[in-house]
Amino acid sequence: MAEVSRLAIARAMFVKDVRVEIRSRVVAHQILPFAALVMVLFAFALDATNVLTRVAPGLIWLAVLFSMIIIVQRTFAVEATDGALEALQAAGVDPVPVYWGKWAALVTQLLVLELLLIVTAIVLYGIEVRAGGIVLLVTTAISATCGLAAVGTIYGGLAAGVSGRETLLPLLVLPVASPVLIGATRAVEAALGTGGTAIAEGWPWLGLLSVFAVAFGVGGSFAFGPLIED
Repeated sequence: MAEVSRLAIARAMFVKDVRVEIRSRVVAHQILPFAALVMVLFAFALDATNVLTRVAPGLIWLAVLFSMIIIVQRTFAVEATDGALEALQAAGVDPVPVYWGKWAALVTQLLVLELLLIVTAIVLYGIEVRAGGIVLLVTTAISATCGLAAVGTIYGGLAAGVSGRETLLPLLVLPVASPVLIGATRAVEAALGTGGTAIAEGWPWLGLLSVFAVAFGVGGSFAFGPLIED
């Protein structure tokens, strides 16, 4: 019964976060246009086709990282304003499924965002997706997103009850997420073949992303409860 109860809590948190987004449409009306605008500004700033094609994978993940910080800030700001996390603690709800539910909701939003950014990069930067690199591209996106969402959920919970969380969260997330940014950029470069990179060169980076996602996913399960209590 304990396992069923945990799954029910995680599902409830996931559904709640997704419903909040669907009703508010902040991601659709603010985050997605912001990310697309970042890509457009990069296109103007780096006004050279060969340069844009070469750096496109890094630009995609930079836009994802910046957008994730905004999403996490908003999600936990809603929780802090309503006192939802404190109410869950007072009710004795297990924080582990709370963490996994919020993590899954963030993964879902980021995957939608990444799909838009990849399409935007194809249109604006003229990059081509190689058929042989599709599997690497998809698995990289999933692994990197899982890792980023784990980091965002952990530190979002830590910063939720702290004054000045708007500036604290980026300072916490950016250094820790840098391995994901580097690994995802290199793996996507291999998948797209930018700079003449071979597909085989991307698989070791995918391995790094997978280890990172597992490590922070498991670590977040244990750390989330104590972090939101402090």
